[in-house]
Amino acid sequence: MLNGKKVVVVLPAYNAAKTLEMTYREIPFEFVDDVVLVDDASKDETAEVAKRLGIHTVIHPTNLGYGGNQKTCYRTALGLGADIVVMLHPDYQYTPHLITAMSSMIAYGEFDAVLASRILGIGALKGGMPIYKYVANRFLTLVENLLLGHKLSEYHTGYRAFSRELLENLPLDLNSDDFVFDNQMLAQVIWAGYRIGEVSCPTKYFEDASSINFRRSVIYGLGVLKTALQFRLGKMGLYAPKILPKS
Repeated sequence: MLNGKKVVVVLPAYNAAKTLEMTYREIPFEFVDDVVLVDDASKDETAEVAKRLGIHTVIHPTNLGYGGNQKTCYRTALGLGADIVVMLHPDYQYTPHLITAMSSMIAYGEFDAVLASRILGIGALKGGMPIYKYVANRFLTLVENLLLGHKLSEYHTGYRAFSRELLENLPLDLNSDDFVFDNQMLAQVIWAGYRIGEVSCPTKYFEDASSINFRRSVIYGLGVLKTALQFRLGKMGLYAPKILPKS
């Protein structure tokens, strides 16, 4: 717990058997109360490894997608009484050591959401992020900052922490079950006026770390631009995106 707040870490998993234990062993359990893994119909032994480690494990019988996985993660964590939920990929790309810092920023009332940014500092390229992904990240973030009227160093990190109130009030089930869920969720967070903080985060790109291919990256990028444009049109009163409540 942190400041009397229950902290639950959620791990949206797909074929993470090789990296799950490394990730799990670095979680700061002196502050984390519970860990939830949602296995999105993996083809490897992810669920078996999770159960061996004693992780609260939920298994999707069919693959629902990254967004669908997160929806189950958040519902499960809230059902366990979480006050703060930290979403961490179990592929060991992000360091679990930042969980305490991210959770503290919410536990002490400074922010409602905290993102671990690979762009702050020199972590992204130094950690092996492909150049094309770095350039795309910077371009999409620039466009999003302009259209969403906000300022973040990146919108595409998979390492995030949220307050219970935020998760209970956002219409997350209206979002996509695919990768663009992440950006739709941040659009909802900004639309609702929640406070977002960021911390600098190193990252590691290696063979067993999960990563979407170029084709899926393009689809994701187009979805990001669509979400940002819908947000701006919604603010202008010219369009009513279904994922965003009426002003």
